[in-house]
Amino acid sequence: MTVHIGAESGDIAETVLMPGDPYRAKWAAENFLQDARLVNEVRGMLGYTGTWNGNPVTIQGSGMGMPSLSIYANELIRDFGAKTLIRIGSCGGMQPQVKLRDVILAMSASTLGSPSRGIFRELNFAPVADWGLLQAAAKAAEKHEANLHVGGIYSSDVFYDERPDLNEQMVRHGILGVEMEAAELYTLAARHGCRALAVLTVSDHLGTGEALPSDQRERSFGDMVEIALEAAFA
Repeated sequence: MTVHIGAESGDIAETVLMPGDPYRAKWAAENFLQDARLVNEVRGMLGYTGTWNGNPVTIQGSGMGMPSLSIYANELIRDFGAKTLIRIGSCGGMQPQVKLRDVILAMSASTLGSPSRGIFRELNFAPVADWGLLQAAAKAAEKHEANLHVGGIYSSDVFYDERPDLNEQMVRHGILGVEMEAAELYTLAARHGCRALAVLTVSDHLGTGEALPSDQRERSFGDMVEIALEAAFA
């Protein structure tokens, strides 16, 4: 048990899926895990542990933004022994070829700053995904006939962005999409010798202004969960 995770020793699996929204964690656990049980509800950040094809899996909400994710990922790794952490969430598309409902596998995650920035000081550390997870997720996405993009994303530290000039540079340099957590997850995984990946569904587009209504996001989210689970146990 930690300050932010009320689970007991043995309640958390070595493989953890991390949606930002705790209610998405509940939905995913109920729909994809067998014998799922609630193991955390501290501060309303729900976490569930069950099995998928006989493999233990935890689905733990991370909250929004890198500072929140950093709290949960640190405790999952250091105090509960998590070894594989996969972010499953939504993102905003940035390139014209990226469409709503497409799946992005984040090979790298650029950012202006994260909770780990103070460690590196003058160094611009380049956070990247685990190659084995990335490769397995790409194969799983092909199996599910997902419209897939693999490449760099941007992890923003603000939701209401007022830097159109920066977004223009992200697009110019081939960044596929923007979200708020992956860069810190990848950095923590590198620090602690763990595997990490972000599997993202495009829910809106910065260029076109299109956005999926909330009632149409569930199926795309379901595809993302399946891709993440298959990649974790490939």
